[in-house]
Amino acid sequence: MRSGSWSRTVEAPSRSLPRSRPRWGTAGPPVVKSYEYGLQPSLSIDVVTTVPGDMFTQMRCAFGCERARPHAVFWEADQPAENLLTADRLLEMATINGAHVVGVEDRIGSLTPGKKADIVMIDATAINVVPVMDPVAAVTLCADVSNVDTVMIDGKILKREGKLAADVEQARRLVEESRDYLLEERERAAEGT
Repeated sequence: MRSGSWSRTVEAPSRSLPRSRPRWGTAGPPVVKSYEYGLQPSLSIDVVTTVPGDMFTQMRCAFGCERARPHAVFWEADQPAENLLTADRLLEMATINGAHVVGVEDRIGSLTPGKKADIVMIDATAINVVPVMDPVAAVTLCADVSNVDTVMIDGKILKREGKLAADVEQARRLVEESRDYLLEERERAAEGT
């Protein structure tokens, strides 16, 4: 995006696809530049068939992509890096900014009285996050899906002690049946041509 275009996008929602965009050879998310122009960049996931569909992967990828760009410039200029993406901004992108982009920040996206109780609790004793020096950095840069202990959506517990409250076997069966159906239809279509 050219510099003049940034000022026209301030009112538009801003989301980035940090994991899938680089995979397809397009530029990573211009996160810090988005903040400089007053945008509220968020993270999103689009192609779960080719990239991981969890927010932890998206956060780490956005962090790496966004830090690589300025580090290369500062390295060439032999200057210390500055104005880099932080873990706090990353958590903001994954939570309140995401809620803003889809127009529901008045209901979700932060732990605020009056909002829905949507909470993800992370096991901070797991080996991949200890010792926790900075809780936000531990979540955004070290944690992964295996660290999710409890999930509460609108006050209802959907995962406790690392186990889903839903019937996972039924979900797996339905997905596999759908896959089988699609493969059969594809085969039928190929035979008919």
